[in-house]
Amino acid sequence: MSLFDVAPDLTGRPLADRMRPTQLEGYIGQQHLLGAGKPLRQAIESGQPHSMIFWGPPGTGKTTLARLIANYCDAEFISISAVLAGVKEVRSAVAQAQESQQMHGRRTMLFVDEVHRFNKSQQDAFLPYVEDGTFTFIGATTENPSFELNNALLSRARVYVLKSLEAADLREIVDRAMADDDLGVGARGVSLADELRDELAQAADGDGRRVLNLLEIAIDLADSQGEKSVSETALTEVLSGTLRRFDKGGEAFYDQISALHKSVRGSSPDGALYWLCRMLDGGVDPSYLMRRIVRMASEDIGNADPRGLRIALDAWESYERLGQAEGELAIAQAVVYLACAPKSNAVYMAYNTAMAAVRSQGSAEVPLHLRNAPTKLMQELEYGKEYQYAHNAPDAYPAGEVYFPDNMPPEQYYEPVPRGLEIQIAEKLTRLRALDKAAKK
Repeated sequence: MSLFDVAPDLTGRPLADRMRPTQLEGYIGQQHLLGAGKPLRQAIESGQPHSMIFWGPPGTGKTTLARLIANYCDAEFISISAVLAGVKEVRSAVAQAQESQQMHGRRTMLFVDEVHRFNKSQQDAFLPYVEDGTFTFIGATTENPSFELNNALLSRARVYVLKSLEAADLREIVDRAMADDDLGVGARGVSLADELRDELAQAADGDGRRVLNLLEIAIDLADSQGEKSVSETALTEVLSGTLRRFDKGGEAFYDQISALHKSVRGSSPDGALYWLCRMLDGGVDPSYLMRRIVRMASEDIGNADPRGLRIALDAWESYERLGQAEGELAIAQAVVYLACAPKSNAVYMAYNTAMAAVRSQGSAEVPLHLRNAPTKLMQELEYGKEYQYAHNAPDAYPAGEVYFPDNMPPEQYYEPVPRGLEIQIAEKLTRLRALDKAAKK
């Protein structure tokens, strides 16, 4: 028996499409949205849904959920993809919705997949029809709506975050497809051992569409070879080259680089290695990764251990010379070193404070005593007069010398932290400041 209330159609339709449920009981995952008493479930079961945005990774059921909502509300379902559609398709959808409303008194659900691909004017085109009730708008996106969607559209739709499916959810999807003789692969007569089902679910990396695609390929391979079961060797072949989820320019990308940076900052070499490997496994551009690692060396280690910056740069050079296989180990070495190094953001904070001061105080002139005097005219204008040459002073420090513009009180931007080399730096600066104070008496 099939759990899915649709007519069998095994000719040309992918398994992932055939296995879409049309009732909430057949929908797997997203219990934080669809559990008993949850707002989205209540909206669906009431038959009075609102406009909404589904935000989540691929294969988490965004399209299926939109179809379910239309089915529960007995609404016309129109689906367009922002990747392929333009103004013509939007106008056609509006006309179809208006006709359904006027001729049949039936509401319309307009589902826009990859809605973030529409530009601002295209997104604005939906607003009048959302306002007058021509259709209920449902958008799906893998990108952060805060960055990719217009505020006007966001204000008219509620955002629901869909999560990656758990391994147990994916295993249930596999089991259902294997048991379904009508829409699944049960009638094919090819078995799949429990341990291989678990391996398949793990390899799908939270993506329900991917797990069904991989299952279908594995069954097809065994069937074509006349086998009655999928072997471990065959499944390994099917799964070879399968990468974990990683969008080189999207939300997952920035989430993972953030996790790497915070692991280094938090002195967790193990966490840092995990996120580094996730990104390398997903196909990150090593040049971008190294730029960020060099930044970590300055921002979070700084003068507490200046060797960190050099090690990061050496790792970058090593990767460029050795290539991927050997060079990735050098990157890992740098990341572990930075994670274990003493931490200081003193230079980072001092730089930000000094830059803010510069931008707020205007273009103060360089004091005469700090100016260079390479010509006779400059000497006559007293450029460099009364400058104290540091190397002629005791300990190479001219106590009391001022290095800020005239009429600007000296500021103290840099505050070393009591960690690593900055302990010694702080002791030296304290001593020098005492000399300055004594020179002013």
